[in-house]
Order: sequence, then C-alpha cells, then structure tokens
Amino acid sequence: MSCHLHNASCANRNCLVASSLFDGRFGAEPASSQRRVKEEASVTEFDFTGLLTFWARRWDDILGLVVEHITVVAVALVIAMAIGVGIGMLVWSRPIPRSVTIAAAGVALTIPSLALLAILIPPFGLGWTPTVIALVVYSLLPIVRNTVVGLREVPPAIMESAKGMGMSPVKVLFSIQLPMAWPVILTGVRVAAQLTVGIAAIAAYVAGPGLGAFIFRGLSSLGSKNALNFALTGTVGVIILALLIDAIFVAITRSTTSRGLRA
Repeated sequence: MSCHLHNASCANRNCLVASSLFDGRFGAEPASSQRRVKEEASVTEFDFTGLLTFWARRWDDILGLVVEHITVVAVALVIAMAIGVGIGMLVWSRPIPRSVTIAAAGVALTIPSLALLAILIPPFGLGWTPTVIALVVYSLLPIVRNTVVGLREVPPAIMESAKGMGMSPVKVLFSIQLPMAWPVILTGVRVAAQLTVGIAAIAAYVAGPGLGAFIFRGLSSLGSKNALNFALTGTVGVIILALLIDAIFVAITRSTTSRGLRA
C-alpha cells in the first residue's frame, strides 16, 4: 500500500515538473515579455487627451508645416495655371495638337508620385524644387483639359457676332471666350488643388515641405511614443486643408462668375 502511495506521489511530482517546464517553454510568457507587450500596446493605442497635449506642445511646429503645405500648393497651382491655361489657349482650336497635349498630360498623371519624385532627385536634389515640379506635372491635366473644354463650349454665334463688330481673334479670346470659360477653367484648378494637397504630403519622401513630414515620421517610428500622434496630426491636417481649399475655390467660383453664367 505504501509503495502505491509513494509511486502516486512521485507521479504527481513528475507531472507538476513537466507542466511547469511546458508552461515555461511553450505556454505562459515571462513577466518581462508580458510587460513589454503591454507597453507596446499602450504606445500604439489612441489617446485623445494625449493627442491634445501633443498638439499643445508642438503647435508652433504644426503651424509651420501647415504654412509650408499651403505655400507649396499655392506656388505649384499658380505655375500650373499659367502653363495649363496658356497651353489650352494655344491648342483648343487645333484637333491634333489638342489631342496630343491632353494625352501627354494624361500619361504624366499615371506616373506614381513616389516614382516621379525619385526621378527628380538626381537633377534637382531634395526639398522644394522636386516637390513643386511634381505638383505642377500632376496639376496640368485637369487645367489643360478644362481650359480646352471651356473655350470650345463658347457658342460659335457669340464669337461670330464679336468678330462682326470688328474684334480681332485675340480680343475675342480674351474678352469673350475666357470670361465665359472661366467657371469651367476654375473647376479644373479646383481639381488640381485637391490633387496637389494630397501629393504634397507624399513629397516628404524627398524632404519636401508640408505636413507629410509628420506622417512619415509617425509611420517610420511605429511602436514608439508619439508615433501615432505624429501620423494622425499629419493626416488630419491634410484632410482639413483639402476641405478648406475646396471651400475657398467654391467661394471664388461663385464670386467671380456672372449671374448669367451661373444660371
């Protein structure tokens, strides 16, 4: 009887030892590993209060990046508008040049933004220059296309009447066609603005200006403190800027378009 009890107790001890070894090697994680997982989870969890604190501490940096973002978008749009409207005025009445120009601008728009920025690094380096060039390239298609469409939509009878009054073709273009095509042209600029606001964020890849710096910093340091705050701040900032710029263009369109054309 005592032999059986001794064997049973030994078997129990062996089971306990085996169970503890199994848990240590394959099952329960060490306390340090559990703490590390909890710390990493707490770092990547969203904390609204922490985000507000982050904004308060880095407000000057955020405001500076917002100003940079708006500036680079504005510069690119002005250049693209000058080039795009000019090209549209030259080719709108010529079928072959018109088709070639719009097709070329369309091909440029299909180039991935990161690829285009990488191509621009060897000749232009990093920073503002490749960013502005890339934004201008992506802005040309909607501006050129809408300029052509707007000029072609002007009724021929109106242009013939203007020519019958002694107006030269150039004067008809600037005095009649462009004002009537203005709402359509401005719609193209509005579309280009939305494109450039988003692509400007990607320009942080080439050390470009703007809120993309926060997005890339957050993504490159995921798991560290404030990584999520950096990424969220940049992303939310870009979204808000896009909405504000779109609202501004709506207001400009309404205020600069005559009531007759709006109707």
